[in-house]
Amino acid sequence: MNKYYIFFALGVIMYISSCQTTRFPQGEAAYLAYCASCHMEDGKGLKTLIPPLAQADYLQKNSEDLACIIRNGLRAPIVVNGQAYDQPMAGIPNLSDVDINNILNYIKNAWGNDYGTIKLSEVQAQLEGCK
Repeated sequence: MNKYYIFFALGVIMYISSCQTTRFPQGEAAYLAYCASCHMEDGKGLKTLIPPLAQADYLQKNSEDLACIIRNGLRAPIVVNGQAYDQPMAGIPNLSDVDINNILNYIKNAWGNDYGTIKLSEVQAQLEGCK
């Protein structure tokens, strides 16, 4: 009888652990709702029109600008992984500071990215300094 409890407990543990697919579930949900239509669910972007976020050097090199880009958009040409992109990106001004923080932590750690995390206070400081 005890071995059945063990199998049951293992089954429950496996089920629960399979429910969470990311370290940043709120960020993933917000990304899918607001960003994936352009940058794609897998973060690979859209060929030469929309830059990738997956393994994108731009995320590391411009970390201090990312919150402002999400909030206000981007109209200047950029280079990501050696590829130039000049398609304007619309901002999402209705996102809260917390939503932006969650999205940033998700994209900085999804799709093989290992770019660390950002604190809410850092996001808020970036947003206060947006041009």
